[in-house]
Amino acid sequence: MNGMNNRERFKSILSYENYDRIPVVNFGFWHETLWKWQKEGHITIDEVRNWQNGSEAEFSIHEKLGFEFNSHAVFGAARGVFPLFEEKILEELPGGFIKFLNKEGAILLKKPGTPSVPPVIDFLLKDRQSWEKIYLPRLRFINERINKETSEQIKTAKIMQTPLGLDCGSLYGQIRNWMGVENLCYLQADDEELLDEMINTIADLSYKNVEAVLSTGIKFDYGHFWEDICYKNGPLVTPGIFALKIGPHYRRITKLLNNNGIGIVSVDCDGLIDSLIPAWIDNGVNTMFPIEVGTWNANIRPWREKYSGRLRGIGGMNKNVFARDRTAIDNEIERLKPLVDLGGFLPCPDHNIPPDAEWDNVKYYCEKMRKTFGG
Repeated sequence: MNGMNNRERFKSILSYENYDRIPVVNFGFWHETLWKWQKEGHITIDEVRNWQNGSEAEFSIHEKLGFEFNSHAVFGAARGVFPLFEEKILEELPGGFIKFLNKEGAILLKKPGTPSVPPVIDFLLKDRQSWEKIYLPRLRFINERINKETSEQIKTAKIMQTPLGLDCGSLYGQIRNWMGVENLCYLQADDEELLDEMINTIADLSYKNVEAVLSTGIKFDYGHFWEDICYKNGPLVTPGIFALKIGPHYRRITKLLNNNGIGIVSVDCDGLIDSLIPAWIDNGVNTMFPIEVGTWNANIRPWREKYSGRLRGIGGMNKNVFARDRTAIDNEIERLKPLVDLGGFLPCPDHNIPPDAEWDNVKYYCEKMRKTFGG
């Protein structure tokens, strides 16, 4: 085990194998957080402007804080609509608000300079006509979905020293982004055939994307899906419908990953995910992320008691302690210790580090994690 690199540690931890220590990882930052730290003199303007997963700026910020890598360094072909819609202001409203069309075709109510997530007030995708005319032409697989510049970036020495995730797409959350929770729920009753067509289309595209990226020869350590289809009280989709309509598509893609030597497959879903876990586990998704502590106290322990070694986890560290003090950080790390002892669990802040996080607290966390877990 001596001399393990972080790719080896990552795979060993999540495969219930022996490892030398727990690496200190994060899940990225809010840009507002980085700008705050820049104004305080901790990082440079160039580091803020150039920060993204796997960038030189990210490596530089990590080195200053004490993080070793971003646990969400996921790469792949462009998923969803391609080309993206052109972002533009549709209407200026009183009070400084604007109606704004985003890259996925959602219309937002924004007030420039406000850091909160803007509400979505309308969508381009409403029915079969808008699906066939506006969206379907943008959901074909073409080779241009694979960014050659990104593919070359992945091969750089620094990135190759950190775990690499292959973006496997989004099989339901993507559609939710295009038409909203309420509209998607109505569609299930009003036009189930259209809903099935949407799911099948995005799933087929996701499969082809994964297949094409694997053909480049880049070696990935894990596959990764994104959904975000839960909130603090449970899922935004009926678990039975999810298992019936989405489950087989997960199985098809995870089988492709397994056949290419990728055994760790994670899903990023915020909120209370418990009732969706069976569909993921049964269809080859074995790693839950980011296990938001939040107001519902998400915790890997009850999942592990129920699913045993079939389930792994990344996340589960309460990022809110970064806004408190060192005692709160010490207590949080103590809470994590028995969870790490379960095996198959890599602690990580349970979302992007928010603007209320204090630089010195984050730095102290990294130092204390190293001392606690053998760094």
